[in-house]
Amino acid sequence: MTDVQEAYRLLVADVYELAGASRRTSEAIAATAGQTTARWHVLSVLSGGPATVAAVARRLGLARQSVQRVADDLLTDGLVARVPNPDHRTAPLLEPTGAGQRTLAALVERGDADRARVLDAAGAGADELLACRAVLRRLAAALDGS
Repeated sequence: MTDVQEAYRLLVADVYELAGASRRTSEAIAATAGQTTARWHVLSVLSGGPATVAAVARRLGLARQSVQRVADDLLTDGLVARVPNPDHRTAPLLEPTGAGQRTLAALVERGDADRARVLDAAGAGADELLACRAVLRRLAAALDGS
């Protein structure tokens, strides 16, 4: 194994560890608003504009069926609404309701405060984070191309 391969292996392990820790803190933040990270993620995607369940699933890299269950729960709780899809009669678009927008805004506010605390404790600045992101995006693109 070369030094660069070892560095890559360690980086991937650290990315998984970071993702797990971030997921746990996000779940705790979501719970303060009576939500889950899955619901938070779906609301977040829909905040960019109305989308079908299939489009949300693609964006999140999840199975359509799992996103459908979350969307059904959000519909039941009045956080999203179905709107007609001019491109497909049988696949309605979903969009956040006023309550959904308020819920998402509260989650983002709490998440931003928590992330600010974490970034301060880590001493991580924007330039450093953007450099890390650039490397991760190049690695992801190379993996997708293989």
